[in-house]
Amino acid sequence: MRDDRPAGSGVIIVTLLLAALLEVVPLPEAINWVRPEWMLLVLVYWVLSLPRRVGVLWGFFVGLYMDVLSGSTLGQWGLGFSLGAYIMLLAYKRMRVFTVLQQCAVVFLLVGSVSLLAYLVQESVGRTLYPPYTILYSSLASAVAWRPVCALLRWVQLRFIVR
Repeated sequence: MRDDRPAGSGVIIVTLLLAALLEVVPLPEAINWVRPEWMLLVLVYWVLSLPRRVGVLWGFFVGLYMDVLSGSTLGQWGLGFSLGAYIMLLAYKRMRVFTVLQQCAVVFLLVGSVSLLAYLVQESVGRTLYPPYTILYSSLASAVAWRPVCALLRWVQLRFIVR
């Protein structure tokens, strides 16, 4: 008899905490703009892999954690991550059958949209710290990092039986 009960919530949280660690690792100023959005990539993977367990509410709380972690306006990443999780929930069936290049393109657009929304929130409260074109750099880096992140998290999901 197969057990279909959810398992592995701790593993999901640990992967998100490791992604948070990658978000705050100091980088030289010259390449800091090319840092992938690690937490968003991990969140998108779990939404695609477990759409009935990880969704908009997870996105909101992960985004709030990102707000606290980065010291940004409270709610800017919460809003963006929940929007990103919602978009992935709408398109997860299609995303699963896309080719690698198509998936990377979707991730590029998703990360770009979430980052643009965060930038607009910062702009509306007068706290912009970076020029808007830098969004493209992190979006492109996230798209390039998507497949390795996906492969690693798939291995973690199978190894620790996350369902």
